[in-house]
This record gives sequence, C-alpha cells and structure tokens, in this order.
Amino acid sequence: MVTCPQCGELAEYSSANPYRPFCSKRCRLIDLGQWASESYRIPDTAPKPDSEE
Repeated sequence: MVTCPQCGELAEYSSANPYRPFCSKRCRLIDLGQWASESYRIPDTAPKPDSEE
C-alpha cells in the first residue's frame, strides 16, 4: 500500500491496480492535466548571464 500522490488515500501498488501509484483513474487524470497545463515546474537555478549592451 502506498499513498496516492494526488489525494492522499491508500492505494495498492501492484499489477492489480492499473492506475498505480494513484488510487483511481480520476486521480491519474488530474495529475496528467497538471503536467499538461505546466502546473508542475522545475525551478531554474542557473545564474542568468549579464547583458552588456
């Protein structure tokens, strides 16, 4: 059993659960929608180059 990353409910993490690690199709689609709308982002920590104009 693992915690669903979307809603926090317990979900079975085995081949019997086609939506693993999510608990349901709904939670899986919500997560996919957040990726598609770019809600999840990795912050850019690289220093920005100085522009010398």
